Amino acid sequence: MEKTYSPHSIEQRWYSTWEEQGYFAAKPEGESYCIMIPPPNVTGSLHMGHAFQDTIMDALIRYHRMKGCSTLWQAGTDHAGIATQMVVERLCNAEGKTRHDYGREDFIKKIWEWKEESGGTITRQLRRMGTSLDWNRERFTMDEGMSDAVQEVFVRLYEEGLIYRGKRLVNWDPVLHTAVSDLEVLSEEENGSMWTLRYPLSNGQGHLLVATTRPETMLGDVAVAIHPNDDRYKHLLGEFLELPLTGRRIPIIADEYVDPEFGTGCVKITPAHDFNDYEVWTRHRHTSTIQDAPHGGLINIFTVDAAIRENTPEEGSLIPASYIGLDRFAARKQIIADLDAQGLLEKVVDHKLMVPRGDRTQSVIEPLLTDQWYVKVAPLAEPAIAAVENGDIKFVPDNWKNTYFDWMRNIQDWCISRQIWWGHRIPAWYDDKGNTYVGRSEQAIREQHNLPADYALRQDEDVLDTWFSSALWPFSTLGWPENTPELAQHYPTSVLVTGFDIIFFWVARMIMMGLKFQGQVPFKEVYIHGLVRDAEGQKMSKSKGNVLDPIDIIDGIELDALVAKRTSGMMQPHLAKKIEQATRKDYPDGIQSFGTDALRFTFASLASTGRDIRFDLARTEGYRNFCNKLWNAARYVLMNTEGQDNGLTLPSQTTQVDRWILSRLQQVTLATNHAIDNYRFDLAAQAIYEFTWNEYCDWYLELAKISLQSENQALQEGTRRTLVTVLESLLRLAHPIMPFITEEIWQRVAPLAGITAETIMLQPYPTVDESQIDEQAIAETQWLMNFILGVRRIRGEMNISPGKPLPVLLQQGSALDQQAVTNNMEYLLKFGRLESITWLGDDDIAPESAIALVGEMKVLIPMAGVIDKDAELARLAKEIQKVNNDLPRVEGKLNNPAFVDKAPVEVIEKEKAKLAEMRSLLNNLELQLDKIRAL
Repeated sequence: MEKTYSPHSIEQRWYSTWEEQGYFAAKPEGESYCIMIPPPNVTGSLHMGHAFQDTIMDALIRYHRMKGCSTLWQAGTDHAGIATQMVVERLCNAEGKTRHDYGREDFIKKIWEWKEESGGTITRQLRRMGTSLDWNRERFTMDEGMSDAVQEVFVRLYEEGLIYRGKRLVNWDPVLHTAVSDLEVLSEEENGSMWTLRYPLSNGQGHLLVATTRPETMLGDVAVAIHPNDDRYKHLLGEFLELPLTGRRIPIIADEYVDPEFGTGCVKITPAHDFNDYEVWTRHRHTSTIQDAPHGGLINIFTVDAAIRENTPEEGSLIPASYIGLDRFAARKQIIADLDAQGLLEKVVDHKLMVPRGDRTQSVIEPLLTDQWYVKVAPLAEPAIAAVENGDIKFVPDNWKNTYFDWMRNIQDWCISRQIWWGHRIPAWYDDKGNTYVGRSEQAIREQHNLPADYALRQDEDVLDTWFSSALWPFSTLGWPENTPELAQHYPTSVLVTGFDIIFFWVARMIMMGLKFQGQVPFKEVYIHGLVRDAEGQKMSKSKGNVLDPIDIIDGIELDALVAKRTSGMMQPHLAKKIEQATRKDYPDGIQSFGTDALRFTFASLASTGRDIRFDLARTEGYRNFCNKLWNAARYVLMNTEGQDNGLTLPSQTTQVDRWILSRLQQVTLATNHAIDNYRFDLAAQAIYEFTWNEYCDWYLELAKISLQSENQALQEGTRRTLVTVLESLLRLAHPIMPFITEEIWQRVAPLAGITAETIMLQPYPTVDESQIDEQAIAETQWLMNFILGVRRIRGEMNISPGKPLPVLLQQGSALDQQAVTNNMEYLLKFGRLESITWLGDDDIAPESAIALVGEMKVLIPMAGVIDKDAELARLAKEIQKVNNDLPRVEGKLNNPAFVDKAPVEVIEKEKAKLAEMRSLLNNLELQLDKIRAL
């Protein structure tokens, strides 16, 4: 082995070997363990959330592969309709063209060309993360088989009356000119205004004050609502108002939706441009006053660009001509000016409000009334709810099922159409008479309805929501609608690993579609993980400049390159400057290379059930050191065992310490298996880390030197075999989390353990052998470690040189303590660096000594002659003075209301912990000072 651990020299080499040898492929036989990758967008690149999630999935897959399962981790990417179309449209714009210049067919060809050239970024990055996906089975949501599945599902649902076309409100992006899902709408609080307007009563007896944040939509008002129990306005029910600027009369209605305490208690109802108003309209639509309004009370005032539309010939002057063609915000400005001029503007106040923006365009989303395709979801939701209620699907943590139930029991029909070109085109055709035909192809429709070849049909221009194809992912990727062997073997899948933010958009829809088309749940468990945040608990975002790229952590990146990367694309110079300053402050030396295994181990160590992840590079640095520790331990073992007589069978002559480490290996194996089985990757990582670093490396490798230096060949051989046996098992234990370093070391260690195999990843995962657990060896070795730690603590506290031999006095020991001293005398003298060990009687008076306790037994180290009293007094006085100088600063900060009231909770807690630590240190130093003075 190389002297220094270098992840770059091994990672890509091993990944290429694994992939070329076909190790990631599922076996055709055996118990299935299958995970479907949440398909990343083909436009995307790996971010910290992906890296965290993929580490968990790969650990599960590698663990179950080693358990002997036929493991399939299904690879694939999503066509990401809107995102991909935007990318390619930008390329067209750079050429001075739009997609309309190309036409639909040529534009789609251009997208496919882009996909082939540039769409594989994230799959390359997934390989860098060590993910053992079955790349031979990689799918794309627009490939031929997937498209067949999407079409088949659409047609079957339509034939059953579960898909229909209707005019309803949708989230409309006026830049993209398409409906978007709730997931693609980001609502954040922004500064705005609240306008209070006067709506005159038709009887001339005054007016109502109506508060609104969107005055331009008043052109589409059909009523003003009050709460039915609001005594201020109850007498006005049935009266009419003159809608300003329009010449229309609108009724005053009562609805419990209205909050009497908000604003004036009077709410304008604009059902074609507000989701809540639409629900009010639904409840009142059949009342004569609403029914007789234009368009039955659904007055759309906007074009697809969110400008004021023209009137139709039938409408006459429904919309005042002075506003037609104005952008919605220009119309707002003009309407406010006109109302003010007519004395109908009561007041304007500053108001914070939630503004919905499209996550792709950042444009303000407009609720818009359009013709769309919908899935009637309620009949599909009922069995999907039952599947979780009866335990066919289990959420981990269990509380997330409540979130699922809450949404599913209040579910709305699903808008599945999108007004873009890239995606699965809706398999519906129309004739000139307004008839709609749905089928698997135009030819199939002509045959089914006896339509001649020259009968004009045109296909629907819309495509399906990306989530529609994603909902079929667990079975469409396995070959459905064909009854493939893979479908029979791997469906239902084992577990879905995902974030809580897409329980509604993806998890629920997969459950509904799986039950509908397979008659079984798509997965047996749903593991919900937290979101990755920065070290301060802040959400990672480009505008905050706290985003970390996992590949940068693996490979390292220089400061200037990191700054350039973080500020790239920042349109606002002040924001770019702020991000640059923060980056230079937080990473003055850039980001060093940590390697994949250290990053993966960091993610695993943070993966407790359901909590958000605070990612701190300092932790990754610690796990890079852990990799170094493991590497160096392996080199030591190899230097002491290669070329020696190693075999599979442990000899009967082993030391107590050998039996202890073998026993602890069994206990750690049990803990690790249990942790992974219960999705506690943090506990698995902790067990592996503590055993490797604290017990195997820091204790066993040192204690084993006694046997290795012994003249007893049987003891030497027993210890050599124990060294190899434990290391080889430890590598298999750690492999699912740290695949690269474990494979590299295992290749050298396995032959010494008598194993002839090609790769660690196909070796059995360690299981517990209870016959190797020796409780006496565990207890006595723990006693030995406590003894040595007690001596080391005294050395540290009294500033005694680690190499100085010390006389030790023992008192109040039991018979077991006396036997343990006899059994471990050689270890105690050598590793405690002791000059002598002397037993005192219980009544003997000991000299002034530093004391450590091992159980009830006192370990005493006489101070006289061991330390320089004057020098030690001076050192302690200096330490005490330093702490006393620092204490007022920390105490002052915590006593300062300006700090406590404004600082984040995490920062305050850190300061409190620092203060407690300083006070404890001061107390210990003063106790030591008193002891030294007494000498």
